[in-house]
Amino acid sequence: MNARKVILDCDPGIDDALALMLALSLPGLDVVGITVVCGNVPVEKGVKNALKILELMNRTEIGVYAGEETPLIRPYVDAMDTHGRDGLGESGLADSTVGQAKGDAVRFLADILLSQDDVSVIALGPLTNLARLRQEYPDAFARIQNLVSMGGTYKAHGNCSPVAEYNYWCDPDAATVVYEAYASLPELAGKRIHMIGLDVTRKIVLTPNLAAYMKRINPHLGSVMESITRFYMDFHWEQEGIIGCVINDPLAVAYFADPSLCDGFDAYTSVVTEGLSFGQTLVDDHEIWKKPHNSHILTKTDPYRFFLMFFCKVLGANPAQAESILPQILSGEVTV
Repeated sequence: MNARKVILDCDPGIDDALALMLALSLPGLDVVGITVVCGNVPVEKGVKNALKILELMNRTEIGVYAGEETPLIRPYVDAMDTHGRDGLGESGLADSTVGQAKGDAVRFLADILLSQDDVSVIALGPLTNLARLRQEYPDAFARIQNLVSMGGTYKAHGNCSPVAEYNYWCDPDAATVVYEAYASLPELAGKRIHMIGLDVTRKIVLTPNLAAYMKRINPHLGSVMESITRFYMDFHWEQEGIIGCVINDPLAVAYFADPSLCDGFDAYTSVVTEGLSFGQTLVDDHEIWKKPHNSHILTKTDPYRFFLMFFCKVLGANPAQAESILPQILSGEVTV
């Protein structure tokens, strides 16, 4: 069976880095490129961080492309208070010695989508690059095979306002462009944006025990992940009283690889662009607006199956051992 071609559009970012590690470790995925957008960190830092992860994973043959440096309309607000000044938890991970940005992200997206069939996109950051693609290369945008977006929230509360998740809060106008395209373009009829929002990603919590298990089974990668996520864990404790950290983005990659990891429903979704609730996703779950469905809203997930995939594929855990230990760690019955 051929691997599924996918472009990772991201803003690395602590959890983006973990998501890249997962995507690069899955044999069923053919990562044809990485595009970077302003979000957690400015684009220049995001490019450097993507290159760092590619070198760490020995995948420097994959190109990294610098994208939009500002949101479509709103002023840019980064999330370095959450991810550290370097975007990787102030971990001091060394710069890539061989990699550099290959070119413009939006043009790369257009070229690949117009020249190759069945290319999907996993969007792990604000949707600014994809909105620009829709505006400048509409024929290419319409050729996206599947679009998975980590962003938004259905019934869960927001993480940067009471109602808004950061990626869509950072550039709600871009999110609107993309969601409205899926509601109106004839070429996208029947397709949905798969919205991996906070309702499901908040279930994926990397705890100190899980981090310790990572180091047990893969001392090198486990130590790198521990250094990257320590800042994130401190932030989550100070802001939300969580012992551990929510790793949003890897779930989007895992779901793309195995859609049975999450359950949800189809609906029309709109993104608020003005007022106190800008960035909020309004999910018409009762069909009030009678508009075409443009989204598949994920509402349930299985943390055990996610972590089993992550530990086995990224860290090389023995499946039989992981199947025994992970339920105990997740239930709090065992300390590593």
